Formats: sequence, C-alpha cells, structure tokens
Amino acid sequence: MTDKRSKNEIIKEHSHQLRGTLAEGLLKVETGAIAEDDQQLIKFHGSYIQDDRDVRGERGKKKLEKAYSFMIRLRIPGGVVTPKQWLGLDTIASTYANGTMRLTTRETFQFHGVIKSNLKRTMQSFNDICLDTLAACGDVNRNVMTAANPHLSKAHKQAYDLGKAISEHLLPRTGAYHEIWLDGEKVEDASRPAKKDEEPIYGVHYLPRKFKVVVAVPPDNDVDIYAHDLGYIAIVEKGELVGWNVTVGGGMGMTHGDTNTFPRTADLLGFCKPDQAIDVAEKVVTVQRDWGNRENRARARLKYTIEDRGLDNFRDEVERRLGFKFEKPKPFKFTGTGDKIGWRQTIDAKKTSDKAWHLTLFVENGRIKDRPGYALRTALREIAELGICDFVCTANQNVILANATAKAKSKIEAVFKSHGVSLDVSSGLRRNAMSCVALPTCGLALAEAERFLPDLVTALEESLDKAGLNDDDIVIRMTGCPNGCARPYLAEIGLVGRNPGLYNLYLGAAFNGSRLSKLYAQDVDKQRIVSLLEPLFIAYSKEREKGEHFGDFAIRHGAVAITPAGNQFHSDVKLV
Repeated sequence: MTDKRSKNEIIKEHSHQLRGTLAEGLLKVETGAIAEDDQQLIKFHGSYIQDDRDVRGERGKKKLEKAYSFMIRLRIPGGVVTPKQWLGLDTIASTYANGTMRLTTRETFQFHGVIKSNLKRTMQSFNDICLDTLAACGDVNRNVMTAANPHLSKAHKQAYDLGKAISEHLLPRTGAYHEIWLDGEKVEDASRPAKKDEEPIYGVHYLPRKFKVVVAVPPDNDVDIYAHDLGYIAIVEKGELVGWNVTVGGGMGMTHGDTNTFPRTADLLGFCKPDQAIDVAEKVVTVQRDWGNRENRARARLKYTIEDRGLDNFRDEVERRLGFKFEKPKPFKFTGTGDKIGWRQTIDAKKTSDKAWHLTLFVENGRIKDRPGYALRTALREIAELGICDFVCTANQNVILANATAKAKSKIEAVFKSHGVSLDVSSGLRRNAMSCVALPTCGLALAEAERFLPDLVTALEESLDKAGLNDDDIVIRMTGCPNGCARPYLAEIGLVGRNPGLYNLYLGAAFNGSRLSKLYAQDVDKQRIVSLLEPLFIAYSKEREKGEHFGDFAIRHGAVAITPAGNQFHSDVKLV
C-alpha cells in the first residue's frame, strides 16, 4: 500500500524523537549546512537553516556553497525577560549573531546569522541565562503569547500565568534538546527530567503542522486572538477573573493561486472555568493531532480541520475527551490590536504609590540595532545594566519597559534622550506598522518586507498629511510571502509579496482584528500602492462616520467587499 503521508511525517516517525542525525551533522566541518531531513527536525529545536540571498547568485557563479547560517528563535511564553537576561541576549547578538536583536510577532526574539560551528555555543549561552528554544518552531505548540505586560493588572498577570502553564504542559518531553545542545544537562528551571523520552500528548508524529496559542485581556486584542489555533479571552466580572472564552481555528497562511488555502479567523468554542483551561488546551491539541491532515501540509492546520469537520463536531469531540461541556461564551468587546505606545500605569493598584510605570517603546519592525543618531540597542543595554525594570516583548514587535518606579521613569527617559531615541512615533500608520523579516534571509520570501516597509510608510505619510490623517491609527502590515507571519490579512492595509518589488494589496480588515481583509489590487509596486491609497485616504477623511475606522470605511465606500468568513476570502474580488 502506498504511504500517502507527507514526507515530514516520515521524517518525524524515524527521527528518534527529534534527534535525527543532528548531533553528527554539527561535527561536519566541510559544509555549513546540515542533512536535508535534519533541516526539518532542527525546527523543533527552535532553528531554521537559511542563506544570504543577497549573495546567492554571486556565490553560485563561483561554484561556492550558499552562505548558510541559522536563525534561532527563543521560547519565551508571555515575552517577559529580566534585565540580566536582556544583557545576556545582547551579548549573544554580538558574539554569535549579526549584531542585532529581532523582536518577532510572537513575543520573543530571533537571532540571525549564526553559523553552524556556533550553533551549540549559542544554545548553551541561552541556557546560561535560563532561556531555551525548544518548540519555538516545528509541528508542536509554539511560543504562547499573552496580553502584553503581566504587571499592568491582576487579569494580565492571570493571563500570563495561564500562558506559561500551557507552554510548560504542551512542551515536548523528548530529551533530544538537552542531549544535542546541552550535553545532557538539565535546564535549571525545567519541571521534568531531561531524558524522559515519552510523548504522551504528541506521540511519535507530533502534530500535523504548527500550533499557536494566545491569551487576551479585553478590551485589548494585542495578541490578535482571531489569527491563532487556540485562544483564551479573559472574562472579568467585578474585578475578578471568572473564566475564559475559548476560540479555535484561526490561522493566516495561504498559497498564492491556490483557493483551497486561505486565512481564517477563529471561532468561539465556548466558555471554561479557570481550573479547566489547561485541560482544554491538551484536548484541543490531541483532537488536532488525531484529526489533522497528514497528507497535505498546505491543508494541515487546525483551521482546515474545523472547516472540513465542522465546528460542532469538533466541539463534541473535545467535550467527549474532556468529560464536560463548555458553557456558552460570555460577552466581551475588543477595541483594537495595536500597542498603546508611551507610558501607562498599573490599572488596578489599590494605592497610588503601588501604580508602577510601564513604557511601551515603538521598535520599527522589531529590529533592535544602533544607527547613526539613534542608538536604540545601546540605550536598551544601558537601561538593562541599571536593573530598574523588566522587559516584555509584545505581539506587535515592540518592547515594554515594565514595572518602573517614578524615579526609574526619569532615568529611562534620560538614557533614551542621550542616545537620540525618541518616545514619539511619526504617524498613527507607522505606530501600527508591522512586517516579517523576508529578504535576505527567509528562504520563502518572494519580495522585501522589513527593508521596504519603513520607506513605504514614509511615502504614505505624505498622503496622510494631505488628508489630515497623520495622527489617526490605521493598521498596515507587510509580508514577503503569503504565509502571513506578520498577520497581513487582519490589517486594514495588508501587503503580501508576489514578486520582487510587487505586492498584493488587501483592504477592509477590522481594526479590532475580528474580520479578514479582501484583495484590492494585484502586483502593485511602491508608486502604485501610494497612488491607490491616497484617494482613499482623502475620501476617508471627508466621508467617514463618527468612530469609523479605515477598514470599515473601505467596505462602506465600496473599495472591497466584506469577508464574512475565511472560506470567502477569495470570493467577490473586484480588482482595480
């Protein structure tokens, strides 16, 4: 009988629980790469092999091997790091990576440019500061995101605690990570033995595809809950958390030209009590493990399982495994997906003296580096050396300097000022801009993103000035390919790379992240993007209704049709 499973399923089955030949491959000095199968397995360890595409052609002409290096992504549930950890990460960036720290769209860090001979040293350096990369990538539950800043309120702390608990509960049990990278040592704060080889939740095949969990605290939808496989929405009554609305089936990836693939917003599954939340996560994961598509990876995410099986059938199976039924979802309201840039104070402290200060700092596309007149990385390192605040990575690629006193607040501001770092952002559009890395390192990128979006926003700011909209919050996101790492299909203005310099332009997503966008124009370059958006900005300025956001206006104005569900993402498209 022919085995119809995808190649990745065979690789996982024969990997000896994610070991493969990684340990042996690290010792092969004749190449900067690793074996093909190991390139899939190393993802489970938090790393992707990449090459510098800027020099690929030149090296090919000289018959040289590609300029291979590795991207390493950390697992930091909730995104919180201490000043000591920040300093350690800063050192690693200079010692082993490309001299920058990259905040991702999943509340963690990526390090680029790590060569194979430094991979193990880098992993051990992370371990030295009590951080790891296990399950940051691969067909498992990845980094769990929680509402930004656990210090902000009691509910935010409970969201953070749940996210950490789910992350630990769904962590692979294999000892492969510790054996390969840490010489069998046990991580200092690990809750289970390093060499326990059973996988009671995942089994030998793990999940059909990646799995992403988020925890939100209304009214902020800063984790983009509708974009993820599993979500928890905090329900707070009279100041106390009474439980969680559970969402399932969100996901952003698709393939150009394949209408069987599409982004999808999550559905409400039901309401659970606080002590049921972790069990719910496990049972949702196991249903996806057993029901997910293992033949076609393009249709293997939970969103397609629910599309194919139906939400009611999926709920019934989860409830059967749980041994109890969900309650009906409780009322809630989201107002936006962006971070509140600038200073905020703890919300529910009983005494004014207990109200700590928290600074959400805008970091363009998440890239922490120094440039002439704007020494961002140096400033953050100096603040970490002072030890006067914690650091929190946000889902919007920004960083929060959290839990500072009034005295520390002044010191933080002084450090930033001395290094040319302004706390202001040039426009509401830039404040809500986000991109993936794309070229030159991502092997999937079809076009630029991180290196292009800032200049595009600058050009669009001229149009916004003409329309008097410079201070208005409008969400714009860009990716170099259709996989959706920066969640462009939930942006009011979404740009997705098709070819070098050319993008698909999407409009009409909801400002609060609850509705997908629709294709407006195909294969447009920078000039065309600006020429298409400027008249819409002007019309929006003149014709918008009170409280109406740009995405809602684009639909009412007739620029695009509404997308009521992911399976209608490709329908009713009228290109300009």
